[in-house]
Amino acid sequence: MPALTAIPAPAASLYGLGLRRPHHDAFMAGTVPVDFVEVISENFMVDGGRPAHVLRTVRAHHDVALHGVSMSLGSVDGPDPAYLARLKRLADEIAPIWISDHLAWTGIGGFNSHDLLPLPHTAEALDVVAANVLRAQDVLGRPLLIENPSTYLAFADDEMPEWAFLAALVRRTGCGLLLDVNNIHVSAHNHGLDPADWLDGLPWAAVRQIHLAGPSAGPDGLLIDTHDHPVPDPVWALYAEIRRRAGPVAVMIERDDDIPPLADLLAELDRARLPDRVAVPAVAVPAGGIRP
Repeated sequence: MPALTAIPAPAASLYGLGLRRPHHDAFMAGTVPVDFVEVISENFMVDGGRPAHVLRTVRAHHDVALHGVSMSLGSVDGPDPAYLARLKRLADEIAPIWISDHLAWTGIGGFNSHDLLPLPHTAEALDVVAANVLRAQDVLGRPLLIENPSTYLAFADDEMPEWAFLAALVRRTGCGLLLDVNNIHVSAHNHGLDPADWLDGLPWAAVRQIHLAGPSAGPDGLLIDTHDHPVPDPVWALYAEIRRRAGPVAVMIERDDDIPPLADLLAELDRARLPDRVAVPAVAVPAGGIRP
């Protein structure tokens, strides 16, 4: 097939929310003041029924981004052909602004763990992920955005940091990046890394979307990417520096549990708009991880 055209950067930053069940009616009515809505792809890869009705109605009012959680781009099995076919049918119907998934694997041999499992950052793993991204992009007929996950362990044979892995993946596949600021915060804290190294190593021209969320405290001093808390101050500080570097992007508040009233999420989203209203000074990002 012809070479895919990279996803263009938006002319101005966009601001959106995730579509979650408690707020379906408001989004279907078209009364939510957002530029786009992100939906979990797998929840709507069905034929007919309530999910299809909800998404079609929401799409009449808002641009939609499709965000997947089980493409399993890091699996040696590669993305399931039936999965890609269903995702393509959905994308062809609703014309999303883009499709995204994670730098992770979710299963093998037909088993889905329903979790985002970590990858070793090696040349061999990069070969697997790059081949899977290219295959998925060929089937879907459009480039993907790849999200950095939260991680809780590292591999002894890692050959490069995650940001270098992502930069190499962008070069080899033409994919874009969905930068999850909370996941940088969580992974930096859990591994004792300096988040400033992340920022210095990312290919900023490839960043198209940003996720903002809040983690929970886990055992042994870990942070857990639960998406059930408001965005904490350290993530806002990291976000301010990211916006200084990234240029216009799509920004989204991601909340998956303990979902608050819609007004609370819109207030957080309004805070995310601040970089567009004032000049953003450089922010010193603490070394060795940042705590909520």
